[in-house]
Amino acid sequence: MTSSPSIFTASSVPQAPEDPLFGLMRAYKQDSSDKKVDLGIGAYRDNNAKPWVLPVVKKADEILRNDPNLNHEYLPIAGLPEFTSAAQKLILGADSPAIKEKRVVTLQTISGTGAVHLGGLFLAKFHPSQPPPTIYFSSPTWANHQQIFSNVHLRTATYPYFSAATKGLDINGMLDAIRSAPRGSIILLHACAHNPTGVDPTQDQWKQIATVMREANHFPFFDCAYQGFASGDLNRDAWAIRYFVEQGFELCVAQSFAKNFGLYGERAGAFHFVTGPGPQAVEGSTHIASQLAILQRSEISNPPAYGARIASLILNDPELFKEWEGNLKTMSGRIIEMRNGLRERLEKKGTPGSWEHVTSQIGMFSFTGLSEAQVAQLREKWHVYMTKNGRISMAGLNSNNIDYFSEAVDSVVREIS
Repeated sequence: MTSSPSIFTASSVPQAPEDPLFGLMRAYKQDSSDKKVDLGIGAYRDNNAKPWVLPVVKKADEILRNDPNLNHEYLPIAGLPEFTSAAQKLILGADSPAIKEKRVVTLQTISGTGAVHLGGLFLAKFHPSQPPPTIYFSSPTWANHQQIFSNVHLRTATYPYFSAATKGLDINGMLDAIRSAPRGSIILLHACAHNPTGVDPTQDQWKQIATVMREANHFPFFDCAYQGFASGDLNRDAWAIRYFVEQGFELCVAQSFAKNFGLYGERAGAFHFVTGPGPQAVEGSTHIASQLAILQRSEISNPPAYGARIASLILNDPELFKEWEGNLKTMSGRIIEMRNGLRERLEKKGTPGSWEHVTSQIGMFSFTGLSEAQVAQLREKWHVYMTKNGRISMAGLNSNNIDYFSEAVDSVVREIS
């Protein structure tokens, strides 16, 4: 039988490149060395390099499973109401004027990725400037940002962020670029624990960023994947977002519950749109909610329930919430311990270069400053797996491999300048 010709044929689809991070994970799994070290994975690991289910999550899971009323019915399009209201309070503060004035629209999403996508889709369709303005990312940024916003046909550009010389924030370069961006641009900002660098602005620097953005009438788009995980303090990690809201900005936030609850595979997240204060704020919020619901319906119909139920139970129960804060301190505390331990070992060895940035950076990731050639040598000779830009997941270090990793870094830095 001969097939009839078609405009579309499978053979016309080119092979896509493998996702670099998932390719790295695959290579690590295939490595048979008993010394191999995985520093690429963006997920928390305990001191035995094992996934850690938060004790409070185990407790909430048991409560849910023993609830005779638990079912698997569809959630509303906007998600589980008690989850979305708790997510608002967590990110903006329970006493936020924006919440009290009903200026916040929230939809439950497929974790942070889904929130970023929904926000991008909404801005591409409803931004008052058509075609919509360019969205600016930090250089570097989370690798998925470029693909997500390109998929919704938003133009993208970058602003300077990481200084290779200081291994810190290039605040002057960042401010100059934001200042010179076309008026009304969309500026994507990492709320805390910047991925991949681990470099965050200080509160004074955030104020400078807000001032420049207000002068240029830019629109802030916050990506918050690490609240509570970065510093161990939920309020501190949300400070920048709350400051911008206090300053009257209209903005949106993509919020993930993957890292801070360890609910990686449950895909719990939220997208928030905060309208600016004013007489038409409530009406505007109502309109925005209606359009976001239509977009959500066509994208995923409604979000998954179980992870949101776990997070909601913890967020709305004072006892469980307090226990969760303790779990956050356990995770962030171990990360800080590994940072201190790595810097101490490298400095004790006299490893060439400055390693102060290892402890000045924050959150899961550290931008080591290692070159692509040094990273390749670490993988080939030492079986250490990390992204080629020198980013490591501090959660991959533990008391069993930190000495080995320090020795490996010292070796490649001396061998390859």
